Amino acid sequence: MKANLIIAIGTFSILTIGCTRQQEKEAKIEEKIDALLKQMTFEEKIGQMSQLNSNGNVADYKELIKAGKIGSFLNEINPATINEMQRIAMEESRLKIPILFARDVIHGFKTIFPIPLAQAATWNPLIVEEGGRVAAVEATEVGIRWTFAPMLDITRDPRWGRIAESLGEDPYLASVLGAAMVRGFQGNDLAEPTSMAACMKHFAGYGFVEGGRDYNTTMIPEVVLREVVLPPFKAAVDAGVATAMSSFNEINGVPSTGNSFLLRKVLREEWNFKGFVVSDWASVAEMIVHGYCADEKEAAMKAANAGLDMEMVTPLYAKHLDSLVKEGKVSMKTIDEAVRNILRIKFKLGLFDNPYVKIPQTSKIYSKSHLAAAKEAAIQSAVLLKNEKNLLPLGNQVKSIAIIGPLADAPSDQLGTWTLDGDKNYTQTPLKAIQAEYSNKLNIIYEPTLGYSRDIDGSNFSKAVAAARRADVVLMFLGEESILSGEARCRAEINLPGIQSQLVEEVKKAGKPIVLIIMAGRPLTIEKECILADAVLYAWHPGTMGGPAIADLLFGKAVPSGKLPVTFPKTVGQIPIYYNHKNTGRPPHENLQLIGSIPPGAKQLTMGYVSYYLDAGADPLFPFGYGLSYTTFEYTNLQLSKTELNNPDEITVTCQLKNTGKYEADEIVQLYVRDRVGSLTRPVKELKGFQRIRLKPQESKTVTFTLKTEDLAFWNADMKKVTEPGDFDVWIGPNSKDGLKGSFKVLP
Repeated sequence: MKANLIIAIGTFSILTIGCTRQQEKEAKIEEKIDALLKQMTFEEKIGQMSQLNSNGNVADYKELIKAGKIGSFLNEINPATINEMQRIAMEESRLKIPILFARDVIHGFKTIFPIPLAQAATWNPLIVEEGGRVAAVEATEVGIRWTFAPMLDITRDPRWGRIAESLGEDPYLASVLGAAMVRGFQGNDLAEPTSMAACMKHFAGYGFVEGGRDYNTTMIPEVVLREVVLPPFKAAVDAGVATAMSSFNEINGVPSTGNSFLLRKVLREEWNFKGFVVSDWASVAEMIVHGYCADEKEAAMKAANAGLDMEMVTPLYAKHLDSLVKEGKVSMKTIDEAVRNILRIKFKLGLFDNPYVKIPQTSKIYSKSHLAAAKEAAIQSAVLLKNEKNLLPLGNQVKSIAIIGPLADAPSDQLGTWTLDGDKNYTQTPLKAIQAEYSNKLNIIYEPTLGYSRDIDGSNFSKAVAAARRADVVLMFLGEESILSGEARCRAEINLPGIQSQLVEEVKKAGKPIVLIIMAGRPLTIEKECILADAVLYAWHPGTMGGPAIADLLFGKAVPSGKLPVTFPKTVGQIPIYYNHKNTGRPPHENLQLIGSIPPGAKQLTMGYVSYYLDAGADPLFPFGYGLSYTTFEYTNLQLSKTELNNPDEITVTCQLKNTGKYEADEIVQLYVRDRVGSLTRPVKELKGFQRIRLKPQESKTVTFTLKTEDLAFWNADMKKVTEPGDFDVWIGPNSKDGLKGSFKVLP
């Protein structure tokens, strides 16, 4: 007991000392900012609030830099240019304030990881953090110290092109993974040369745009905003995210760039955010187009007063803030607060002491360790959706394979969206990986058939069928090109582009087993193709090392473990469809009468009056959290530590998980709850926890979750977060649809 007390006191002392040192460090930064602000002219202050897009020509910016009129540059990646610009700032400007260089490094700089939506399918914060760390190490090597990621927009609409950048539909999953990405980018200390300032975006509500159309309108009740949209951003703030970006969209009639409720009340007052907020590209000026501001001057005024610290690309701050301050429409206090927020991050990044790019003797770009990490991320992100008769993994009985489809050897497309600096010459495609590993063991027949995913030339269909007939198994690599997902890449229909679906139908006529590998930036409506195929592996856009990762999965060197971070609809008409929906007064049941079963002349009153589609039913194609393995897992013996809880209190929920199959593998065990009755209606299920559990064949393990009553809280009609007494259901299972169920009560 005495020894434990000594250890506890020692630990407390270390934490106290660490906390005190951090406070002292932060206090010194504030002192430096105070001293600098006193010396700055108004023009120099506005300069810090201005970010320009570099054209690479130093001469064009030299006088502006000398005058202190540029705080940040976007899209400059030449270390020599960066160093020269920084030299002018540090040696020729009056106050020697360094410039912050930024770039969209979304899921890798040179070594490209799977798209963020795919990373979310790993349900593995360590994988996501490692992806951010690799990106930061590579990007900082050329001088990039600020990235515009993670994108934390929750979305329920796969038509939206930017779903590829998201972490899915669930606020809890996105919160855990978003915080991990922040830690990866920023490292243990922002001042480290390999650390990049992260930027949580888009604040807020961008994923709720009407019709899945980019830049569009959103109408979000505050309770939904706080319950669904904001939690991942709050998690990023808690993780120490350095910056935030306002979103393009308006929200309830007010563009986010001029939204003081978001930027001041929530971000600053409620969350105590100490970083700075940057606009999205030209979004200050776009408030005029929205119809929220009459002219540039009003846009600058509303943005600054709302708490927008830095303007990206457009010069409205530089043109109008001077007169706005003189007219008393923007206060000097507002200007000083914005500049303080920006300088604080520059000090934390260590730019005042180490402003220049130092090229390492040995580059880490495309290093073996980085490629290995990217491959592991691609392996864990792939989701096995179907595997009839255990077709996968391919065994020794397979002597020949036909590789068919436009994405089997598409090095640029498999990188996915927002890969500004990825080099397709380093991409390892599935075709090349399979040929390299198995050409001496298998007869490999390659027939791309289509030149690209949107190709509508079916003249080579006969070649595909002939190739399939010569093979034991057909591997079809289909999906969408990278250009079809991402910003401004929204689709009204999200089926396989071009005539890929017809290609599957034709190849099916060969009578050979078909493995369908989908490479895409979003969920696609592939119900028909899933029926035709014997096995389906959803590989997303898997990045630089997608080829070797897919090859290992197909041939059993790795076992699929990915789970869907978003619901897959059967048809686009079901959208929005998501697991954590509300119930209705007439929820669907199992015996729904679908359109094909309605007899001619049927009377209206013969129909069941419940909430569903006559032609699509009520269920999705695949539910949130779904994913198969090459082995099988058995969930048994759900146990609750108690059935009644006080408030505050906690409960442990356990079950037995057994690997009942033949392969050592990971299972992502998921915990869901439902508050049966609330002062506001509650979702039918909410994710509250998950664990990745690795088991050998026939091995069992007790999986334990702890739920606190505060985990059951929600925002009520008075916009207070409360845990209400009442009955709760709880599930542990493999996805949002299946699992073991229990119940408990929170007492008044």
